[in-house]
Amino acid sequence: MPKERPSKPPLVLTVTETAELMAFLLAKLPHKNRNNIKTLLRDRHILVEGRVQTKYNYSLQPNQRVEVRWTQGSKESVYRGLTILFEDAHLIVIEKQEGLLSISANNKESQTAYNTLSAHVKKQNPANKIFIVHRLDRDTSGVMVFAKTERVKALLQESWEPTTKERTYIAVAEKPFEKLSGTVTSYLNESKALIMYSSQNPAQGQLAITHYEVLKQNADFSLLKVNLETGRKNQIRVHLQDLGHSIVGDKKYGAVTNPIARLGLHAWVLAFVHPITHEKLRFETTIPKKFLELFPR
Repeated sequence: MPKERPSKPPLVLTVTETAELMAFLLAKLPHKNRNNIKTLLRDRHILVEGRVQTKYNYSLQPNQRVEVRWTQGSKESVYRGLTILFEDAHLIVIEKQEGLLSISANNKESQTAYNTLSAHVKKQNPANKIFIVHRLDRDTSGVMVFAKTERVKALLQESWEPTTKERTYIAVAEKPFEKLSGTVTSYLNESKALIMYSSQNPAQGQLAITHYEVLKQNADFSLLKVNLETGRKNQIRVHLQDLGHSIVGDKKYGAVTNPIARLGLHAWVLAFVHPITHEKLRFETTIPKKFLELFPR
């Protein structure tokens, strides 16, 4: 019998300057034309920072790793309420939809991200477990990280602040802003009614720092890019209420409008250092269409 030809090893490329993915691949793969590269993208042969990327105009940043796999890439695992973006032996990164709990507080909710991922890893081995690293509110969508062992969970949580390189949200807030960018700093505490509130007294809560930038706005709403310097419970929701621009749909923190029938908050980008391999991982999701539809061109 003829020997099976070994598969061609993947080509790993490092980005040196900001560029669109198509232009980068055309420069690095001179034997390929635009149609060839579109086919590679369509068939999931291109990965950026370990995640399959199919958008030709995806914006690359310096030091990111682009991998060209000559055998077709595996599809992302899609479950009800979430999509697995990345998985290895140590952790899982997902995109959670709004309306799905991260984890149940009383074990009565069967449909949670935690339960779905627990069932997912047990398919591989019934002894496998999953551990939650951080949470998103039920009505917030976007990127979340889970660990596969207690050790990895501890490593991620202990190093979360220094090793998280980017933690960016997209928010839709009520009313236009006069100041198009700024920083909110306060100390957050929780009331007996389980509502978070701000104080300027360091003795009355945990330090919380939020940076915002207005991307678009009209007479009624503003689309914001929000970067977290700290990660406190309900931090963005409280700080935008403090500014007088509650997130749409957020009745708990002062909103009076709900134009998209959901909370206007999405965990857009998450970049962090892998606690075991020390690789830089970056995940960028699509801004929800409902958000953008409030700001037609």
